[in-house]
Amino acid sequence: MDLLNLLNWRYATKKFDPTRAVPEAAVERITEAVRLTASSSGLQPYQLLVVTNPELRERIRAVAWNQAQVTEASHLLVFAAWDNYTAERINRAFDLVNEQRGFRNEGWEAYRQQVLASYVPRDPEVNHAHAARQAYIGLGSALIAAAAEQVDATPMEGFDPAQVDEILGLKAEGLRSVILLPLGYRAAEGDWLVNLKKVRPARADFVSERC
Repeated sequence: MDLLNLLNWRYATKKFDPTRAVPEAAVERITEAVRLTASSSGLQPYQLLVVTNPELRERIRAVAWNQAQVTEASHLLVFAAWDNYTAERINRAFDLVNEQRGFRNEGWEAYRQQVLASYVPRDPEVNHAHAARQAYIGLGSALIAAAAEQVDATPMEGFDPAQVDEILGLKAEGLRSVILLPLGYRAAEGDWLVNLKKVRPARADFVSERC
């Protein structure tokens, strides 16, 4: 299928087939698409957790409105954003660029100082909100990559982030969960949404041009 057909094919799966596992190679390609996603200043201020442990997923389901997708899907992705931008984190990201490219650039170093001066003094909640928005960019990549693999995926905000953070030990890592993404295959029966028409605003109501 081409990309638009794949995006028409995908939907927010309500019932997964718990007997079908997504091949690890497909999961690897989906997570790699997230790793390669654009982010503000290249900081990529979030991490991606792949949760397969049944006990952890049962505990997460209990604080996620008891949504069955959490446990019935093959894999559960958790997007966890930085709790704050710190000088250490920013410098580590800039140093990685220098290390990988093998040189230091005067303009890049000046930009480092600009980012440090702008981000570090801000309120941690403002910084976390910014980091969470970056994680949502990664979510978009994950949804498209999953569709390309013909793997079903359901973005979920219906959960208690503080409880998920505790279950996964995220606070100690300076992370806060922002969205869940179960991956798997739609069940053959029992999903009320699967055959319903995909509804989006008409292009004329959604896209406007300024010429």
